[in-house]
Amino acid sequence: MDALLTALADPARWRLVTLLVERPRPVGVLAELAGARQPQTTKHLQTLERAGVVTSQRSGQRRVYALEPGPLRDLAAELNRLADTADTAGGARETFDRYGRSLRAERDAAQQPGWADDRSFAFHRSLAGSPEQVWRHLTEPSLLARWWAPNDLRVAELVFEARPGGRVVLEYRDVEDAGGSDAVVGRAEGVVDVARPAERLTYRSSPLLPDGGTAFTSHVDLALRPAGGSDGSGTELDVRYGITDSTVDSADFVAGIEIGFGQSLDKLAAILATSTSTSTSTDDTSSTQ
Repeated sequence: MDALLTALADPARWRLVTLLVERPRPVGVLAELAGARQPQTTKHLQTLERAGVVTSQRSGQRRVYALEPGPLRDLAAELNRLADTADTAGGARETFDRYGRSLRAERDAAQQPGWADDRSFAFHRSLAGSPEQVWRHLTEPSLLARWWAPNDLRVAELVFEARPGGRVVLEYRDVEDAGGSDAVVGRAEGVVDVARPAERLTYRSSPLLPDGGTAFTSHVDLALRPAGGSDGSGTELDVRYGITDSTVDSADFVAGIEIGFGQSLDKLAAILATSTSTSTSTDDTSSTQ
């Protein structure tokens, strides 16, 4: 595939391919139609032949070239596969476009300080596991780091002291930036206000602007309650996310709240579902031994 792409990338060779689509043609005619010298045309045709996209045969004093459609069909199928993957419903490109629309809207709205101070976001997730298990995932740094980031980011630094007055520090990097070669995507610092184990957690956090100032202050309130299932398992999690002290420069951060926080909670739900399922399977196995 690489040789084919390299061969087709040259405009002169692509012109020869389009001429051979019509019918097989000899070198001299191809050179004339392409407006090129015959030696150059011969070299281009040899490159295309090595890539498998054309074939040739000698007929008397002439060498006639013809198109091989198979490699082009293979390339078309691969390009269609790539396009379909990028265009998957609910996929990363759809999220990218959704964030772009939100970004433009929030930038237009951010005309003066306090522009987003009336904004609030609500999230709800029905989670596997008891409130005690969920609480651990909300407050223990080693567990928090597994989910507390949108899909395309990773937690690079995390401090979470689950007590009133405790520090909150969260720094993001790109999920594939293992060596720190790219810029820090975001950093936020804050403080815990309420920490009632397995019941309620509230904290304030402020994303930092590149100059070190704060973009806004988020007020996050997480309430847990037992799901009330017949087996006594499961937790209902309700999250309220409010904004105060918004600056004009906070638009890019505000634009990503609904998508980013929602993705993080989806990751939390998936982790709890997997860990609870694994725990249940282990218990079932143990009980049969």
